[in-house]
Amino acid sequence: MITNDDLAYVMFFRDADGPVDRFATRIGGAPDWVGEPQWPLCARWDNPMGFVGQFRLPDEELRMAYLFMCGDCEETWEPEAGKNALIVQPGRVPSFLTTIVPSWESSSRGGVLVDLEPECPGDLEHAESRMYGEPDWIQDEEYPPGGPWSFLFQLASSNHVTFGDAGVGYGFISGDGLEGRFLWQCT
Repeated sequence: MITNDDLAYVMFFRDADGPVDRFATRIGGAPDWVGEPQWPLCARWDNPMGFVGQFRLPDEELRMAYLFMCGDCEETWEPEAGKNALIVQPGRVPSFLTTIVPSWESSSRGGVLVDLEPECPGDLEHAESRMYGEPDWIQDEEYPPGGPWSFLFQLASSNHVTFGDAGVGYGFISGDGLEGRFLWQCT
């Protein structure tokens, strides 16, 4: 389980300049699944959501969280509306999501790699992309319903991903480590 006592890491984005660990944290490209693919469908359109990125969890065993969002919906900021998804593998799919095993093959990982540099949680600048530590809320504190939830990442709008007007996305892992939730806020 991730604790808020864990060291925080600032995310830096870069293009790959050689072979890449398929389970590296990255934004864009296509997911490299730990287990059988679990591609989420948008609750409104019943179409596959767009892949945003994958995040390696800090466990000893290989575990990943995969972020998806519907590109054609409003209200993608809601953590349980079925218009975004943070799928944990190994884990369980949240009851409000429907997933499929895609019929298409992804031949290229692509995407932008994420390098992590340790920082003290109190020294992180507002709205900076980071993993672990504590979230820096743009609006009021807003954890997903239920819980408890451990903070996994904060992803600021950039050339690689956007969340409304200068928004920030927040990823969380359930207390048992088996489910993820994602929400975003903007100015």
